[in-house]
Amino acid sequence: MTTSLRALRHTIRHHFVRAGVAVTALTLALPAAAHPGHAPNSGFMAGLLHPVTGVDHLLALLAVGLWSRQQHRYLLAPTFLVMMALGAASSGGVVLPALELSIAATVLLLGGLAAYAPRLQQPQMAVLTVGACAFVHGLAHGNELTGMASGAGFILASAGLMLLGAIPGERLRRPLAAAIGAAGIWLVALAG
Repeated sequence: MTTSLRALRHTIRHHFVRAGVAVTALTLALPAAAHPGHAPNSGFMAGLLHPVTGVDHLLALLAVGLWSRQQHRYLLAPTFLVMMALGAASSGGVVLPALELSIAATVLLLGGLAAYAPRLQQPQMAVLTVGACAFVHGLAHGNELTGMASGAGFILASAGLMLLGAIPGERLRRPLAAAIGAAGIWLVALAG
């Protein structure tokens, strides 16, 4: 093995460990509750900050971005955004039992799929899975945010996070996704 290949492997391992530590620190630092602390839950800025201040939503969005690198790249992110918006629009004050546990489970599922699922030849299963996870997230967030401005900020930030998740190359996709899946296990334990 050449010296440059060893150095590359060391660098990749180093970044994987740093990403794992960062995900673990985020998970431990924030409660499993979906996004507390937004005083007035309206306005563009509240919506823009919403996805990045809740570790469950942040990790789910990054996992969708990572999985889209392997799966049908132009289908998953738009599916997530549309189904999340539909879930938010249909929430109307509806509170499902075990909603926080369901959201935590989506992080585990999406992280695991992004890390270990083979590339599907037909996109239907990936689209259905991402759509169902997004709808659950939309139900939770529809009850937390009010107004069109906050919804627009929320969708914009969510799209940006999925785009950020799609940036790492194939060598980093699996370790980052596995770290998200591991964080999902922790979130499920906290929510359950």
